[in-house]
Amino acid sequence: MSHHPAPERHLPSRLQALAFHFKSRAFQLRRGLREFSSRPPRHECAALLVESPVIAEKHAPLWRELSAAEFPLTAGKVENLRHAARAFHGVEIPAGQVFSFWRQLGRTTKGKGFTEGRELREGCLVPAIGGGLCQLSGLLYQAALEAGLEIVERHGHSRVIPGSAAEKNLDATVFWNYVDLRFRSNTEWRVEVELTAADLIVRIRSARSESVKVAAPVVEAKPRPAPSGDCLTCGMISCFRHPAATAAHAPSLGHSAFLLDARWPEFDRWCRSHSREGDRWLTPLDGRRWKKPNYQWSPPPGVTTERATFQALLRSWKQRRLPGQGAKRQLALLEGDAALAKRYAEMLSPECRHVVVSQNLLPHLWQSGALGGRSFDVLIQRWPMDELQRRLDHAKEKHPHSTTLGDFRADPELVRAEREALAAAARLVTPHRAIAKHFGERAWLIDWEMPNPMELKPAEKDTIFFPASRLGRKGAFELAAALLDAPLIELKCFGRATEGMADPFKEIPCSPGTKEDLAAARALVLPAWIEHQPRLALLALASGIPVIATEACGLPEHPLLHTLSSPDPAALRMVLRAVLQPAVPACAAS
Repeated sequence: MSHHPAPERHLPSRLQALAFHFKSRAFQLRRGLREFSSRPPRHECAALLVESPVIAEKHAPLWRELSAAEFPLTAGKVENLRHAARAFHGVEIPAGQVFSFWRQLGRTTKGKGFTEGRELREGCLVPAIGGGLCQLSGLLYQAALEAGLEIVERHGHSRVIPGSAAEKNLDATVFWNYVDLRFRSNTEWRVEVELTAADLIVRIRSARSESVKVAAPVVEAKPRPAPSGDCLTCGMISCFRHPAATAAHAPSLGHSAFLLDARWPEFDRWCRSHSREGDRWLTPLDGRRWKKPNYQWSPPPGVTTERATFQALLRSWKQRRLPGQGAKRQLALLEGDAALAKRYAEMLSPECRHVVVSQNLLPHLWQSGALGGRSFDVLIQRWPMDELQRRLDHAKEKHPHSTTLGDFRADPELVRAEREALAAAARLVTPHRAIAKHFGERAWLIDWEMPNPMELKPAEKDTIFFPASRLGRKGAFELAAALLDAPLIELKCFGRATEGMADPFKEIPCSPGTKEDLAAARALVLPAWIEHQPRLALLALASGIPVIATEACGLPEHPLLHTLSSPDPAALRMVLRAVLQPAVPACAAS
């Protein structure tokens, strides 16, 4: 069993701190002048080596057992690592060129999003903007050693935190800009930096099949031990740094943040039941004040609600000027989601340990790195984009004349980001039965919110209700084929968008429908390829109206629900005949 010597305790003075400040500025100026015309290049992200073999990979835990007082500075460290990871992840370095930690990252400032984290300075773990980046530089150094890169510059800590990599001479301290970490290779290579909920991961890829080991750096004189606690728990309350640190970092063990967009009653209920005092709800705007029911979330008592009102209003203003369908609309919707996600990322506190996020914001938050170092749950509102596009492509094969089934596909990088984020999520929460089945054991299936039933009206004609626009993805072509030989049935269509010249209902008696028409309908029919929020179908079931729908609609089991495995006109015609008999003669429904 090893024993660490007790660290030296001394009380730093303001004069010592001032001297350190001027000394460090002198070193920074000297290095800046010395490398004014010969500093290493800043490397760009690329994808040339993304499939190359991994020749080194290192992990380090982000969190450790903490007291409430120590938590804030550690949370600040993790926040700094999130921002730093964006500068390093995916960077590819040509053969022979030097990789510089500071040249790649740049100076850490509040304006760039960096915050106060733990920094080892003059024997103390003190709050400092950008503090904690030595964990990243140390892991980069260890990965570079394993990959066989040439170490051009590396500095060890002057003091050792018990249990740290410095005890094995595997650390690398950095201090802007004169204490740097640099290495290079005779072949091109790629660095990847990621944060999971628990770990910091550094990965090096290269086209060469195996690493070429280089000599490890000379072991320096063993540094003196440093305190294991930080500025808030060292007990030296007379230190000039201590009161300021305590004022800036109230004791905490973190909170959850709910990053929400359009309100679903099912998600509102789930979030209320899984929120606790001290959590934060981020919503687009105050739905009650602005009279927007789709934003009227109901946070429980004891939570803080923050809003991104400007981004929400700007998104709404832009959407009003968009066409009802088409690629332009879909692209604009994604841009609106990205803007809201960016604002939410800025509003997140470093002390947020867990996130609940609406699915439409997920890929943008993942790409920004805001979810790194945090666990997160996803409120699943739709099919994942890769599965959604697969289903639309299949429907397009069935109906190549459709003008909407193939009008838009998301950027492959955004699709990949959503796929990675969903794989990393803790829980996938949804009321949609089909989507829950798609995710298997990872899905958290919740109940649909059944609406209050309508008062039914006597039907003057044999009417069926189609609760969607006349679009291919809603099964309009299949419904038209099933009704083509049933002239005695009147069709009411709820939506306004159409397929244009390829309108599937041009030979079918069809008129616009309202909720009042639903109350007089013999059945609601929705043979959809894609349906994420079947509200009118739920209303029909609650009111005692038979519903014919595909599994893709995700409806709950119900005595009045007739489920089709897929949008098939022949199967739909048979189910319609069974549901509408005996009121409709067999000859009219066949």
